[in-house]
Amino acid sequence: MRDVATLLEALPYIREFHGETVVIKYGGAAMVQPELREEFARDVVLLKYVGMNPVVVHGGGPDITKYMERLGMEVRFVEGLRVSDEATVEVAKMVLVGKQNKDIVLRINRHGQPAVGLCGDDGRLFTVKKQLAGGETDIGFVGEIETVDVDVLLHIAEDYIPVVASVGADVEGHSYNINADAAAAAVAESLGAFKLVFLTDVEGWRAEPDDATTRISEATAEEVRERLSEVRGGMRPKLEAAVRALESGVGAAHILDGRQPHSLLLELFTDEGIGTKLWP
Repeated sequence: MRDVATLLEALPYIREFHGETVVIKYGGAAMVQPELREEFARDVVLLKYVGMNPVVVHGGGPDITKYMERLGMEVRFVEGLRVSDEATVEVAKMVLVGKQNKDIVLRINRHGQPAVGLCGDDGRLFTVKKQLAGGETDIGFVGEIETVDVDVLLHIAEDYIPVVASVGADVEGHSYNINADAAAAAVAESLGAFKLVFLTDVEGWRAEPDDATTRISEATAEEVRERLSEVRGGMRPKLEAAVRALESGVGAAHILDGRQPHSLLLELFTDEGIGTKLWP
């Protein structure tokens, strides 16, 4: 009966979300632990089977860091963004496009839905310009997306689940590392997504960064803006990206703990949810 109750609780959400686009930023522990990788792929396939249109945008920060350390390269972050010289971007492209992207595609394929891997270079999906951390600090080849070619995504999404790696190039062909949170928000904005979901390594946005019991269940974009100056580390790019997406027409944004099995389904298809939901 418990299982029946769970299905009945999910039913109105499945009905409401049918035919809608959900953009999922995939990263953190959910990409690292083997059992979580499999569960994520199954969850995305389930979203497709119940009539939603999932689009996966992924980073791969832990893997990039691991390979950089193996090569003796310095790893630095400013305002939650990776400082990226040409060598760093080369490693990022190898890891994100050559390894992570194809691993995700293969797992989704294996669980019953065909997926296609892309990066910002494919079909000129992303047009990028240099991004400055905090609007003023040069951190190298870190890019900010200027445009997203929606036609590329829409064409692929007709028959496949798009899986997008967060790298791209400017009009002169220079490659850039792109923060995956910002990339997911840009994709969600361009598609007019119903939902934008960030999978991370904490249970949501915390009122007190070091206190797991202070998770904020819901907030408006205005409330986030009022407190953004207090936020540090990797949560800041997520909140900034979420606010930008919400102000551009995305229906809602969610920040979830990707370490929890099936967190995506629990947030979308249950009354209480498990993360932080942000409203326009």
